[in-house]
Amino acid sequence: MEGTIVIQGAYENNLKHVSLSIPKNKLVVLTGLSGSGKSTLAMDILQKECQRQYMESMGMVTDAIDKPKVESITGLSPSIGVGQQIANRNPRSTLGTVTEIYTYLRVLYARLGERPCPSCGATIRPSFEPAGEGAVPGAKLLEESYSSETDRCPQCRNAVPRLKMAHFSFNKPEGVCEACAGLGIVTSLETDLVFDEERSFRGGCVTFWDGMFIDYYSDVLQAAAKHYGFAFDPDAPMKDYSPVQRDLLLHGVESEPFAGRFPGIKAPKSVGKGRFEGVLTYLNRRHREQTGDTAQSRKLAGYFTRRPCPACEGTRLRSESRMVTISGQSIAEISSWPLHRLMGWLEEVRPAISEAGQHVLDPILHDIAERMRRVAKVGLGYLSLDRQANTLSGGEAQRLRLASLLGSGLTGVLYVLDEPTAGLHPKDTASLIGVLQQLRDLGNTVLVIEHDVEVMEAADYLIDMGPGAGRQGGTIVGTGTLEELKSKPGSVTGQFLRSDHGRPLSSGRRSGDGTFLTVRDAVARNLKNITVELPLGTLIAITGVSGSGKSTLLFDLIDPAGRQHFQRRTEGGLECGSIDGLGHIDRLITVDQAPIGRIQRSNIATYTDIFTLIRNLFSGLPEAQRRKLSSKHFSFNVPGGRCEKCQGLGVLLLDMHFLPDVEAVCPDCGGRRFKDDILSVTYEGKNISELLDMTVRESLHFFGGHRELAEKLALLCEVGLGYLQLGQPATTLSGGEAQRLKLAKELSKKTKGHTLYLLDEPTTGLHPADVRQLLLLLNKLVDAGNTVIVIEHHLDLIREADWIVDLGPDGGEAGGYLVAQGRPEQVAQADGSYTAAFLRRVLTG
Repeated sequence: MEGTIVIQGAYENNLKHVSLSIPKNKLVVLTGLSGSGKSTLAMDILQKECQRQYMESMGMVTDAIDKPKVESITGLSPSIGVGQQIANRNPRSTLGTVTEIYTYLRVLYARLGERPCPSCGATIRPSFEPAGEGAVPGAKLLEESYSSETDRCPQCRNAVPRLKMAHFSFNKPEGVCEACAGLGIVTSLETDLVFDEERSFRGGCVTFWDGMFIDYYSDVLQAAAKHYGFAFDPDAPMKDYSPVQRDLLLHGVESEPFAGRFPGIKAPKSVGKGRFEGVLTYLNRRHREQTGDTAQSRKLAGYFTRRPCPACEGTRLRSESRMVTISGQSIAEISSWPLHRLMGWLEEVRPAISEAGQHVLDPILHDIAERMRRVAKVGLGYLSLDRQANTLSGGEAQRLRLASLLGSGLTGVLYVLDEPTAGLHPKDTASLIGVLQQLRDLGNTVLVIEHDVEVMEAADYLIDMGPGAGRQGGTIVGTGTLEELKSKPGSVTGQFLRSDHGRPLSSGRRSGDGTFLTVRDAVARNLKNITVELPLGTLIAITGVSGSGKSTLLFDLIDPAGRQHFQRRTEGGLECGSIDGLGHIDRLITVDQAPIGRIQRSNIATYTDIFTLIRNLFSGLPEAQRRKLSSKHFSFNVPGGRCEKCQGLGVLLLDMHFLPDVEAVCPDCGGRRFKDDILSVTYEGKNISELLDMTVRESLHFFGGHRELAEKLALLCEVGLGYLQLGQPATTLSGGEAQRLKLAKELSKKTKGHTLYLLDEPTTGLHPADVRQLLLLLNKLVDAGNTVIVIEHHLDLIREADWIVDLGPDGGEAGGYLVAQGRPEQVAQADGSYTAAFLRRVLTG
């Protein structure tokens, strides 16, 4: 059919030979329960086949690329997929460099910047003379177009070297701060946390040595000391150690010859003897090597403090670059402003530029302003140019990519987006919808995986998948407008909107246990000296628009204060008057949306330790024992039983040069990861590869007779992850999925006393019906005597909270105020609160 994408017989993953037509040049929303098959249909079928057909049309060999499991697809267009994965994790990459806005600002400061003359202090205003009539204007204005390499001081007439664009880059030698190598922060190891001077090393003077590690390292340390002709008294307190004993314990002998540092200490006669790495040397090395968010990395991070670089004050630039100003502002200062403020400053600067300067720089000024407007239009105007790209949430990263697409002007493209409203306040959803409609109106097809009701209402066409998740999903249960979905008896989305939406789960509010956690006079980042009261023993929602200060309150103040409290640290350093009430809490668990792994070897089963239990189960089977197979042989991460062709990944990466790498199924193991003799061992008819392909929910039924396994799997289902495959790589998880996986892992640990849980938008990626399941779990935690504090935009969860703290009213500098706090019914009546208007709507149904 003309003007449609027609899919016939899609059977990838859980899809049950799905056939449907998708209208082109429309805004189409793909919805349904988590795990119903939305991402499979959008990403694994449509997006993948678009790429494959495009490569074929370019004459590229595609034999090694798996064709999606679909009988036919017609009517495809070139596609662009915009997911929530953050591809750029380089700490040197910022919002300014990603959008290229900072590059254009460097041009402005190189051509317009004023600076003091080093010899007399007079202000040098660079002459604005293009290199003749043939000079290149606009964005192509680079250093080679300058008419001179120097400026002349108007007072002392000395020639002063002109600063070029490179001098304003923290990634180039000319501009970088040498003290921090352009990172803006310095990391220092807090030795007071590592050592207890009152204890001996046998008694635990090294705080992170425990159990068998004390015995092991004590033996190694004594052997090293003996090699150099001295010894340790294992029961002597560390404060009594001699300089040579202290140096060996702290710094070891690895980095430089230990004997050369102390007269009278003989050098080792042979390599390998007298070796001890040193406690501080070990910690610094492990800290440098850490990747991803693991228990080990979090433990190590507790011994380090990150502070703004004292040399550049966190700006990343050397001093001579920071002294250059335009209208009294340095490039470092304006880079720290939110984009909303920077846009206003740019409008003030434009009239002050000379006519000659306007002629050359006007295209640059226009391009900067246009790029900033696009970023603000997708709800990111509260961000600053110096914001590190790797600190953006998945939703922010996706909307930033969406902002760049607005400037492309492409037509006839299929855009596939994965929940662009993630992390967005309902106030900003309308603006985002406008962006999606703008892409559509350019002549493109916009396919959005989404659960937000407002986006559904704005869609030209909806596709609802279900009826359940995993094996119970994979079919089309309804198509049409939102109103038409409500009349479809098999549509879970329609049923929820028709009957459940607006109906509270509980009839009352918990008042707590009578104690409070109180943050007084908070001034961190954009917080405006606010005092916030949080009743313990309740479910608390921190609300407000993006950039209003929610994360600052929870993760920059409460979280580090709690860690200091439980580590018995009193150094302070928090930007608030005090945080009272931590004594009422026995344990702190913080679960954010940071990735849980950056390598494909990390998956659901390995992260939760479920795979260890499964491997132990397989190694105990009679067939495994007959073949002398240990649990190691059932691991795809180490040699032994894994396929060595793909080293246990099941896929091979194909370098496509100018295109993204493509995964191809390993020809030796057929994607099963293991050798044939390992796969011949089965439990209840399933080999270990087949178990990794099972969903969490299927595994729960399969391992129902194994208590420890069943408990871990049941928790994963409770947090709404029952649809994930056990072997699904952690790198493919959204921020919300990663957070719920961390939560399940924490909940699997046995705890006593009052636990404070800090969560960052746990509803991200959940269908409204799944949110209710998550709420049951959170309420169960609170009813057990704990406190749960969530940053949240989802109105169904906010409505169910016992207490709300609303920050704002806007983001960035216009945020940071306490707009309202209290029960939902009280906050709903607050003046000046964007949240209140939406909250009133859901409270009244």
